[in-house]
Amino acid sequence: MGLKRTKLLDVQVVTGISTVGIFTVGITDCTGPVGVASTSYIRGVIMHNTGFNSCTSSLHMYPASAQGDASAGTANTAYRLIRINLAQNETYFFEPNYPITMVDRESIVVEVRAPDNDNPGTGIGSAVNVQILGDTDL
Repeated sequence: MGLKRTKLLDVQVVTGISTVGIFTVGITDCTGPVGVASTSYIRGVIMHNTGFNSCTSSLHMYPASAQGDASAGTANTAYRLIRINLAQNETYFFEPNYPITMVDRESIVVEVRAPDNDNPGTGIGSAVNVQILGDTDL
């Protein structure tokens, strides 16, 4: 099979405080002529806080066996890859050395919550733009 180099989704906006599943292999339609994503290779994720408050944002990758958890909007720390405090107007790039392979029914979930540590803010009113960069099998 060939690969389609593409952005897997348009920019997704996750507002705080919430946990949202934004991409599921085998279910989510990709941007452009690709259609429903099959095996996908995550090359990077961009997160930008456009809100009025600082927040903590987490990126979770759920296996197919935990699909119910992903669709329920829960943030299970067993599947968390990153957790970052984002100040107002701050951008974070997650770029693994090798693409992360995702297969049928595996999901990406984003959480936006109150900031950790002594950072000011409540997370309420935070809007984090999320862009997933990667490839998918045709």
